[in-house]
Order: sequence, then C-alpha cells, then structure tokens
Amino acid sequence: MAKNYLIVIDMQNDFVTGALGTPEAQAIVPDVARRAREFDGTVLFTKDTHAENYLETQEGRNLPVAHCIRGTEGWQLVPELDEVRAARDAAVFEKPTFGSVELAWWLAQENDAEPIGSIELAGVCTDICVISNALLIKAHFPEVPVRVNPALCAGVTPQAHEAALASGLWWLLLGRALQGVSMGSIAVGISILGDLPDRRVSVTGIAFV
Repeated sequence: MAKNYLIVIDMQNDFVTGALGTPEAQAIVPDVARRAREFDGTVLFTKDTHAENYLETQEGRNLPVAHCIRGTEGWQLVPELDEVRAARDAAVFEKPTFGSVELAWWLAQENDAEPIGSIELAGVCTDICVISNALLIKAHFPEVPVRVNPALCAGVTPQAHEAALASGLWWLLLGRALQGVSMGSIAVGISILGDLPDRRVSVTGIAFV
C-alpha cells in the first residue's frame, strides 16, 4: 500500500514570531498544526539551520539578518508544531540552505522500500523554501503527486506568497532548484488548476490544492 507524506517546512520561531516572522506566518500556525496532528500518513519536518558565522556566508551577505542559528530559541519549531513532532516522533531534517537534498534522498530510500502515494507540503516561506523543496522533490519523483496547500503556507510578504503561486516565479526558480539535477529526470509542463483569476498553476505536476 502506498504511503502518503506531509512535509512541514521551517515552522520555526524565527520565521513566525522572531527575526523574520510575519503576521501571515503566525496566522497559519493553528491550521498547520491541526493538519500535521490529523494527517493520515507520515509527517516530516524541516528546520532551517545555520551556524554562528551565518552573516559571513553567501546567504548571510544577501540576507544580513541572523536567524535559525543552531541551538537558539529562534531555531526551534514553534511550540504548537514541536508538540506534534514529539507526539508523532516525527523525523526532522536540518538544512543549511533552501532545499533539503538529504530529505529528497531519504524519501527516495523510503520509496524503494514502499511506494510513495503522495507528498504534501506546508509551511514557510512559500516563495523560498517551500518552492525549493517542492521542486527538488518533484525532480526525484516525477510520477508522484506533489501538492502545496496555499492556505497552509505563508510567504516573506503576502505579495511574494501570491507571486510564488504564479507561473513566472516558479519558472524562474525551477532553474535554481534543479542546479546539478539532470533535466532528463523531470517532465516539465504547466497545467492550469481551475479558472482562477490569479492564474495559480501547477508546474511540473505540483498542485496547489
């Protein structure tokens, strides 16, 4: 029987109430926690993870706001999600950059043992880490349904969130997310999901539901 996965992306204090927090990220916490608590399948978490020298890194020079430094309060999952993680004994993947290669490889091993039925993503930020992980996962599993629920995500800004759900930004980030990944491993195509005024789309089979 195929297994379903929910991946909660970077629901950490610094992205919700801390250094890079937003009202929109705070607003989705109850619904993301409820979805993770009630999900019929395997729930996984990612944590953006940086070292003390973050400001000296390429990302730190482009975004000079220290955040998610390993071991700090800001690095921890928000309490509502950490409670779910503990109750479900869920795996946590620490990642030093936007997308988690380790997570993709782990899912590949799981898929070899038991086929994956579907993968759903929720969390923050829609326009950075959610996008990056969705595309990275889809590159590894072109035949597995990958879904992003916009109501369970928040962007850097509301405008960035909406832009991330439009085709232009997804195509822009497709090249970035697939650096080092053979294009032969991914079927590229766009399908419009419904008659939506904001032209929300599915890129490479990733659905916004």
